[in-house]
Amino acid sequence: RKGRAPLRRQPNAALFGKDLRSMMYAFGDEAPQADSVQVMDDILVDYISELCSEAGRVSGQRQKVKVDDFKIALRRETKNLGRVEELLTYRK
Repeated sequence: RKGRAPLRRQPNAALFGKDLRSMMYAFGDEAPQADSVQVMDDILVDYISELCSEAGRVSGQRQKVKVDDFKIALRRETKNLGRVEELLTYRK
């Protein structure tokens, strides 16, 4: 997060809490602890923020970030890039 303003989130405000609880349940955690959900939420929000920042850097001087900018930002994460490309084929 170097050179950027900190995220302005309310403490303990899980943006993806409900979805993460459901996913954790699906993966075998019958009653996910609130602090575990919060940690997962923090990790997810940080990942999304970093990915968006990288896509913004890739876009350079353009006003808009394009899908290809995200693909370039994900080039080292082959599994995630493959999933993005798979989802994009469904969109067409």
